[in-house]
Amino acid sequence: MRAFVFPGQGAQFSGMGKDLYDQYPVAKELFAKADHLLGFGLSDIMFHGSEEDLKQTKVTQPAVFLHSYIAYRCLAEGDPDMVAGHSLGEFTALAVNGSLAFEDALLLVSKRAQAMQKACELQESGMAVVLKFEDAITERVCEEIQDEVVVPANYNSPQQLVISGSLKGLELAMERLREAGAKRMMLLNVGGAFHSPLMQPAQDELAEAIRQCEFHQPSCPVCQNATALPSSDPEVIRRNLLAQLTSPVLWTQSVRKMIADGVTEFVEFGPGSTLQGLIKRIDPEVNALGK
Repeated sequence: MRAFVFPGQGAQFSGMGKDLYDQYPVAKELFAKADHLLGFGLSDIMFHGSEEDLKQTKVTQPAVFLHSYIAYRCLAEGDPDMVAGHSLGEFTALAVNGSLAFEDALLLVSKRAQAMQKACELQESGMAVVLKFEDAITERVCEEIQDEVVVPANYNSPQQLVISGSLKGLELAMERLREAGAKRMMLLNVGGAFHSPLMQPAQDELAEAIRQCEFHQPSCPVCQNATALPSSDPEVIRRNLLAQLTSPVLWTQSVRKMIADGVTEFVEFGPGSTLQGLIKRIDPEVNALGK
């Protein structure tokens, strides 16, 4: 069995997608459609913009979504047996398996980006990565901090757990983790506390857009971030997609579940190769490649 997987925010780079635009008519068509739907020249920023341009909230998430979806449309050989995406990448996965129309997925991603930016501006917050340390100890440290928000946010691999919360909460957690024996931790260069309760305002804002969107019967199951379980039920997919904003990304658990269900090959579509690296750390025996 084969799973197609799609990266999240942070994989963007200047020039992304230009090679696909130059080679494939379908890429030209989809870039033009995206520019029209969004009401600004996203493709021009992707092809020619600086790193700072690509960091703009309204640009980053649609850019990664668009590059990943177009890479799939241009480069995929055959159909997947399952799909999954890391955080933002779950929207790409849902466009690929037909749960969402391309147009609806792109507009939801754009609304999600803007809602998350507003939530980030309400409180100083961020994320930090904890490397080569036991998840259970990190979870306990977060749970014991009562006066500030700090929670596990991204279970990226057995050796990498990202925590998310208020800046004070992160400071407290890192101090206590250091006391507990953690050697490698660092704050990430992100705008806020993604996948934490501090994203509740964004979830509230996105809820109506997701409710009004039409979800279709998918061509194959999607293994979702919020549950690490595969689903083909449009209403379950809708509910889990919304829950994702304030829930941790269970990527390690998702990859293990897909392998347990028979997946032996993972193909990553989109900018970068982050997911291939994480998958190989989760299970060195499986085949993980990029397109």
